[in-house]
Amino acid sequence: MKLAANPKVKNALKNNLEKFSRFHKRFIDEGLPIYIDGLKTFGEGKRRENLCPINNKPLSTWHTASLAQLHKAVDSSEKAFASWKLVSGKERQRILRAIADGIEARAEEIAILESMDTGQPIRFMSKAAQRGAENFRFFADKASEASGGKSMPTATHLNYSVREPIGPVVAITPWNTPFMLATWKIAPALAAGCTVLHKPSELSPLSSILLCEIMLEAGLPPGVCNLIHGEGQDIGSALVSHKAMHAVAFVGSSHTGKSIMRQAADSLKHLHFELGGKNPVIVFRDADMQRALDAVIFMIFSLNGERCTSSSRLLVEASIYEEFIEKVRQRIEHIVVGHPLDPATELGPLISVEHFNKVCSYFQKASDEKADTPIGGKAHALHKSEGGNYVEPTLFTHANQSMAIAREEIFGPVLTAIAFKDEAEALQVACDVEYGLTAYVWTCDMGRGLRMANGLRAGMVWLNSENKRHLPAPFGGMKQSGLGRDGGDYSFDFYMETKNICLAHNSHSIPQLGVKQD
Repeated sequence: MKLAANPKVKNALKNNLEKFSRFHKRFIDEGLPIYIDGLKTFGEGKRRENLCPINNKPLSTWHTASLAQLHKAVDSSEKAFASWKLVSGKERQRILRAIADGIEARAEEIAILESMDTGQPIRFMSKAAQRGAENFRFFADKASEASGGKSMPTATHLNYSVREPIGPVVAITPWNTPFMLATWKIAPALAAGCTVLHKPSELSPLSSILLCEIMLEAGLPPGVCNLIHGEGQDIGSALVSHKAMHAVAFVGSSHTGKSIMRQAADSLKHLHFELGGKNPVIVFRDADMQRALDAVIFMIFSLNGERCTSSSRLLVEASIYEEFIEKVRQRIEHIVVGHPLDPATELGPLISVEHFNKVCSYFQKASDEKADTPIGGKAHALHKSEGGNYVEPTLFTHANQSMAIAREEIFGPVLTAIAFKDEAEALQVACDVEYGLTAYVWTCDMGRGLRMANGLRAGMVWLNSENKRHLPAPFGGMKQSGLGRDGGDYSFDFYMETKNICLAHNSHSIPQLGVKQD
C-alpha cells in the first residue's frame, strides 16, 4: 500500500497540524466541557482519556457527567420545552439558519478536530462539516410546516390532523462522522419544537462541543439543547430509562440498540434506531464497469470503511468475476494510507485499539474459512511505526454466504467478494443476512434493476449509483438495521405526535340514552 508522503502536500499537512494545535489547545488546558441550561461546566464523574487513533496518545483528559448533572440536564430540557414548543416555525427557522451559518464559518475547525479525533481523512471530514450545515438549513426551511396535517371531511364532520412536538428527546450519536450524524438528529428535533439532550460517543466527543457552542452563539435558548459526556453503560442507560425523556434517537450497533429498547420499555418511549449493516453491491455483466468499479471502491474504503452504508459485500456475476475482481485488487493497491490531516490520505487509522483488534480478527477468520486474501489482510506498517490503529485495505475473494466474513459486520476497510450465477441467486445471497440497511445494484437492464430493487430486503436501494443522499428522502433500514426513518417529513413522524381533531357540523343526529320514554 502507498503511504501519504507526496512532497506536494507536505506543507498542507504541516499547516493542518499547526491549525489542530491551535484549535485543540483549550481542550488540553481545560478538558472537555458539558453544557447544561446554556452554561459551560465540567463533568464530575469518571476520569477519562480521549485517545488519538493516529498513535493512541491522549488528546485530552476529561470527566464524564455525574448522575446529579444528568438529572439537572433533564430538568433543564423539560423546562425549556415548555417555551420552545410555542416558538413559531418562522422563528425556529431563523435560529436554525443562523446555526447553519455558524457551522460554515467554523467548518475548517470542525473538520480538523474531527479528523484527529476519529482518524477519518480530512478530505471526507471537510465535506461532513459542510453537510452538517446543509442539514440545519434544510430542516430550518421545514420548521414552518412541521405542525401541518391533513383535512379529512365527511358529510357531517370535519376531521383534521395536526402534529405537535413529542417532548424532550435523547440523541445518542456515534463515533464515525460524529458531527454530521449529530446534526442529522438534532436539526429535525429542533425544527419540530423538541428539546434535545445530546450524548455523543465517548470515543470522539470533540466536535459535539463545537456544535453546542455554535448553537448557543446562534441564539438557541438555554436548555433547548444540552450536552453531556459519558459512557453508555452508566450515563447512556440513565438517559434512555429516564421517564422525563419522551424519545430516543440512537445511531450505533444493533447490539446496543436492543439494549436501549429493553431499558426504554417501561416508559414506552418512541425509539429511532440507525444500526448495523452488511450491505451488498451487486454487479451484473452488463453494468457500466468503470462506474461500478469506482462505486465499489468508494463505498467500502471511504471513511475508513467505518460507515453503516458501506457496501462490504461485493456480489459479481460469475462470467465477469475474475476480471472484475482483478480490477478491484489493482485499485486497492493504490489506495493511499496515512495521516488523516494529509490531504493525500484516502484511508486513515481506525477509531480505537478495540476496534482495530476486532477488524484484524477477521483476517484470521478468512484464513480459517478458506477464503483467499489477494491483497491486505494484516495491520499496516504504520501500526508498528506510529502505534496507531492502521490496517491495510483488504479484499477477501472466493467467499460464500456461509462464512463469517460474508455475514458479520466488520465495519472497516474490508471487502468480501462472492460470485453468483444469475439474478435469482444474486437476490437470494443479497438478502441472506440479518441486516437490511442498503443495497446497490449495477446493471444497464432497468427491468432487472427494478426487479432487484423490489426484491431486496433493504430500506434503501441505489441503482447505478453510490450512496447519494437526497435530504427529503427516507433514510433507514429493515430487520436488524434499525427502526424508523430519517429525512424530510419522515423525521417529523418520529419527533412529533399526530393529533386528530373532529369538528361537527351540528347537522347529524346523536343517539340518545337515558331519556325517559313517554
